[in-house]
Amino acid sequence: MDSIIKNGLQNSMSYQEYRNLVIEMAEKKSTTGDSKTEELVNYTILNNSRMRRWDKTIKVPQNIGKKVKSFKEKVTWLVIAESWCGDAAHVLPVLNKLAELNNHIDLRVVLRDENPELMDAFLTAGARSIPKMIVIEKISGGVLETYGPRPSEATAYVNRFKAKYGTITSEFKEDLQHWYNTNKGLNVMEDIVEMLCRLEPNLCQ
Repeated sequence: MDSIIKNGLQNSMSYQEYRNLVIEMAEKKSTTGDSKTEELVNYTILNNSRMRRWDKTIKVPQNIGKKVKSFKEKVTWLVIAESWCGDAAHVLPVLNKLAELNNHIDLRVVLRDENPELMDAFLTAGARSIPKMIVIEKISGGVLETYGPRPSEATAYVNRFKAKYGTITSEFKEDLQHWYNTNKGLNVMEDIVEMLCRLEPNLCQ
């Protein structure tokens, strides 16, 4: 596992480098990942617009920002993503806003299809679901937590729909995008604060 994590970190990029890559892919009408279908290319173009909007508009509430700033452990947030992934386009800009508040948090992004060993070590219910964030302690290199692929409320929303209808429909995907737009990243922020409090219990006492 140590070598898999180490390779993932070596192959990773900063959030800004990832944004530049998504911009480049959108301008070229291409996409990251092994599959270059027209559908995935269109998702990349759409996600570039989403991320551009979120980068400008996401606001971190004061109470959440205070807790994130107070986190003392030095960690890397290694996020597995691809440019075509709608959930990643909504979640990554929020993680970036939080990481920017604390010098102890280093946000890195790594591409799923270029790092299959890393992805397969962090499956969700047996699937290569993204985005998936791996929280790594800087000194030891040990994995402290994982997060993703969706915020907790969205996960519950998806699970309820699957339980009732068996599979996700295109109409449901539109509803999920509406949920992200309405929630404005707040559920991701709440989830992350909850995670930080598990790592440093005195943070939330």
